[in-house]
Amino acid sequence: MQLQQKFIEVAKKHSTKIAVYDQATGKDLSYDRMLIAAFILAGRFKKINSKYLGIMVPTSAGCLLSTLGALFAGKIPVMINYSTGAAENSVYAQEKCSFKTIITSKKLLEKLNVSPVDGMIYLEDIMSSLSTAEKLKAALTTKLPTSMLKKKVKHGDDNSTSVILFTSGSEKDPKAVQLTHKNIFHNISTIPQIIDVTEDDIFAGTLPLFHVFGITTNFWLPFFVGGSIVTHANPLDYSAIVKSIVDYKITILIGTPTFFHGYQRKSKPGELSSIRYAIAGADKLTEKLRLSFQKDHGIEILEGYGATETSPVVSVNVPGANKPGSIGKPMPGVHVKILDRETDEECPAGKEGKILVKGDLVMKGYLGDIEETSLHIHGGWYDTGDMGVLDEDGFLWHRGRLKRFVKVGGEMVSLVRVEEVLTKLLPEGVTCCVVDVPNPKKGADVVAAVATGEFDEKKILKKMAKELPAIAVPKEFYIIEDIPLMGSGKVAFREVERICRERQGNDKK
Repeated sequence: MQLQQKFIEVAKKHSTKIAVYDQATGKDLSYDRMLIAAFILAGRFKKINSKYLGIMVPTSAGCLLSTLGALFAGKIPVMINYSTGAAENSVYAQEKCSFKTIITSKKLLEKLNVSPVDGMIYLEDIMSSLSTAEKLKAALTTKLPTSMLKKKVKHGDDNSTSVILFTSGSEKDPKAVQLTHKNIFHNISTIPQIIDVTEDDIFAGTLPLFHVFGITTNFWLPFFVGGSIVTHANPLDYSAIVKSIVDYKITILIGTPTFFHGYQRKSKPGELSSIRYAIAGADKLTEKLRLSFQKDHGIEILEGYGATETSPVVSVNVPGANKPGSIGKPMPGVHVKILDRETDEECPAGKEGKILVKGDLVMKGYLGDIEETSLHIHGGWYDTGDMGVLDEDGFLWHRGRLKRFVKVGGEMVSLVRVEEVLTKLLPEGVTCCVVDVPNPKKGADVVAAVATGEFDEKKILKKMAKELPAIAVPKEFYIIEDIPLMGSGKVAFREVERICRERQGNDKK
């Protein structure tokens, strides 16, 4: 079965139930209204002479419907990141995937102060130009039996590409990841087996859908179980999101640690009591944040792990099988092995090495990039580029990106480990990122970029020296007003590194 067919099945079953509480428009859309709207858009999208269709719309009913409409029309949605350069990313996607048309929002471009790129079509213009005949045709179509409707929207098989997503580009140029229907189905059908999400759940739709974490857990998972989504176009509008958790009694909150930190700051103790499950991923969950959330709200944040190339969830802690600090046990049907960084031999439990993943969740490959695909996938095993440990109980522990290990004076230093120690010592609300800068004698120096906040640098360095080897203690602190973030809430390491290296160069002048 393909994803759009599953949506039809669920929409027909829960026709009168509210599928989306859209905060962007203030409208509540039932499953049957979503189904009609998806068919209306599919009618328009079928006229576009391209296999791919760009979508650059914030998290909203409009974005969900554009994606559904594309799939209904037999197009492959290409989700475009507007948070790190909307115009540049649009052109990059068009060139990478060889297409022209991008569905976007006039409001979004105005807010970003971005001029339209050739090929852009406004969703607002499409909706305002719809004829009565188009609406009537779509409404009548949805009255057909479920089996007939599913046949109308079937395009290819389960191994067909369901979406193109771009890697974050936090370390190098983004790659176009092809995720199949089977890939995403693996995640959304497996999660309810280990965490009891049901049709009664109300999900916070706060993650951007150009990020795999968002499109799987804030879009397809709620629709797979027949739940409801409260969509927020701006994931950084923490006050509004906290208010909607209270107002709608949201039960499932999934996000990055950065976002959870925002909810923590903007909420009063007990305000988030409706949350049944809070799940964090995409970045390291600090002990400080986990404990404060538990203290103020009685909620244990469950940490998981994944990648764009794995649709995304590889492992997750669950109630009854939760080891704080770990990234949980691999999901059912997911195989994980740890290989020695030097020899590529499989490591025993407790030994650190490269994390490799195998299963139906692993992507088809990078579009138009056989070389990169073959570098990352060998015999069905995906090399994540991350370092980790599997313990005796089968829990996975993340040690950081291989690229976030740096050689200082001939020794390997984990920048993630330095970050963990520094985060623990910094005052509440002060965030940091640890990167390396060139050193002609030692190869590199470790430096720390810290967001504005009051702290005693000498005292912190003294404490860090007790927990870390001398070569791992930061040589400089660079204060950055706002540490650059990706749209997903992850730190943009490449940008932070660029700023620090620039500062280092200025310091030497």
